[in-house]
Amino acid sequence: MGLISQILTFPLAPVRGTAWVLDQVLLAAERDYYDPESVRGQLAELEQALLSGAIDEDEFDRREDELLDRLEVCEAYQERLRKNS
Repeated sequence: MGLISQILTFPLAPVRGTAWVLDQVLLAAERDYYDPESVRGQLAELEQALLSGAIDEDEFDRREDELLDRLEVCEAYQERLRKNS
């Protein structure tokens, strides 16, 4: 980018900066959401809740199914990232 174009687009700098920050927040949120280790940790916590009696078998089964579905999505997402890299 040349000096003239930098001068002419300088008023847009705050917009570009805000867009960059939002992009970084989105990337961090995607990394957290699609992290299989996070889901595995939630599965371990769920099992502990069942063993301690905090939840019953039906609640455990329902939440375990949801987490296992999410784990599949996370692993597929990670696989896509590896293929695209």
